[in-house]
Amino acid sequence: MMLSVISRPFADHFFLFNLFRYITFRAGAACLTALIVSFVLGPAVIRWLKSVQKQGQPIRSDGPERHLVEKKGTPTMGGLLILGSLTISTLLWADLRNGYVWAVLFVTLGYGALGFWDDYLKVTRRNTRGVPGRIKLIVQAAIGLATAIWITSLARGPLATALTVPVFKEVVIPLGALFPVFGTLVMMGASNAVNLTDGLDGLAIVPTMIAAAVFTLIAYLVGNRIFADYLQLNPVVGAGELAVFCAALVGAGLGFLWFNAPPAAVFMGDIGALGLGGALGAVAMVTKHEIVLMIVGGLFVVETLSVVIQVFWYKRTGHRVFLMAPLHHHFEKKGWAEPTIVIRFWIISMILALLGLATLKIR
Repeated sequence: MMLSVISRPFADHFFLFNLFRYITFRAGAACLTALIVSFVLGPAVIRWLKSVQKQGQPIRSDGPERHLVEKKGTPTMGGLLILGSLTISTLLWADLRNGYVWAVLFVTLGYGALGFWDDYLKVTRRNTRGVPGRIKLIVQAAIGLATAIWITSLARGPLATALTVPVFKEVVIPLGALFPVFGTLVMMGASNAVNLTDGLDGLAIVPTMIAAAVFTLIAYLVGNRIFADYLQLNPVVGAGELAVFCAALVGAGLGFLWFNAPPAAVFMGDIGALGLGGALGAVAMVTKHEIVLMIVGGLFVVETLSVVIQVFWYKRTGHRVFLMAPLHHHFEKKGWAEPTIVIRFWIISMILALLGLATLKIR
């Protein structure tokens, strides 16, 4: 049961229990809880994954040559640790009467389950194909649409089906019945973008944590009428509770990074990448900051565009724009060291996060 519910009868008599009423306290506690759970469960989860995945994650034969040597035998499905610690912490610290919390958990675990299926097929069949692309997109669309309709039903007023534009406070684009479709595309796009970025040790998890940290603040601000009015943001009643979820995601990501730092003891796998991307997309949809997600998660956008451009141009001309796509592999082929690529991409993510935060003040 949620800790704040248990503590409510004691809140008026004991100061410490009164803290449970505040989103800021519970967000911090959720982050710390997810981190601790990751540290505690991490070694056991990795040992179990190694025992059931004798040869580790299958490595692409057409990828960078050093991967066949350096990453051989490393287990995948580390996303189990991320989603497990994230879910435990959220259930402990979030207000479970809030529908947005359950909607975001639904898409996170739904996409995570799809990723688990994909990872399982890759490991058992010893190839990198997994779930056929068309089936994966259909399942993503079904889960995403159900979540988008759920989120839309929880929202209030004309803003429920509208797209807001950052910086321009009065620009609101009414999408009407098309809004759930738009929301589905946001979640699918974010999910697949994180998945494409997950190709080097620590490359995807840190930008994901950075984006989650930004949306921890955004969720808190738009959910608080006073702060929303002061910053001239569109308030969303109940969205503040997602600050607890996002903070838990940051903690879970930090715990996973401990084991994923180069050389990685475990890979995130599709279970983590698809689930976390879907979570970011859902939170952006609830908080009405879908466009800001594209700014904050600009690294994911660029990685995805590099694949789209590569495929499109190769089919038309028979030539490649990049030495290899996604973009991080292009720099590997150019001879950049893996830590150099990863750290520079982290820096880019931090800069983009600052740009995204700037949109909250610039009006």
